[in-house]
Amino acid sequence: MAIKVYLIAIIVATIAAALPALATDYVVGDNAGWRLGVNYSAWAQDKTFFLGDRLVFNYSQGLHNVYRVNGTAFQQCASSSLSEALTTGNDIITLATPGRKWYLCGVGNHCASGMKLVITVSSAEAPALAPAPTSGSSATYQKSLFISCVWMLAALAVIYMM
Repeated sequence: MAIKVYLIAIIVATIAAALPALATDYVVGDNAGWRLGVNYSAWAQDKTFFLGDRLVFNYSQGLHNVYRVNGTAFQQCASSSLSEALTTGNDIITLATPGRKWYLCGVGNHCASGMKLVITVSSAEAPALAPAPTSGSSATYQKSLFISCVWMLAALAVIYMM
């Protein structure tokens, strides 16, 4: 009997540990990254962003940057007075509040040339299981696969205990 209680505790701990994995890392621009010549509106169009998801901006350090701005600054491509630039070349932003979020590159005329991103973060919780993978959604597919494995292990443990 003590072994069954121990196994149930392990299953619960495994499932609880899997919950943070529900957040998705989105590499902005997918393989192209954060650079000129990418249509970021099209990139974001088929994605649903949830609280806890992360945006990863990959670019050559020194060639670009990332500013978090408001809607007005986004429309005007104004960056310098609103926030501090992220400049590491591998900037990660955790989506912590729901609503519209605006990002742009403040280098030269990059923003005016289309190097800007607007997304909407849902106030709903992320789904327990991700949908089937589509083009450019390897993070979603990996998340779904991981959660499926956790549930299969839990089911096997329950069957073993019977």
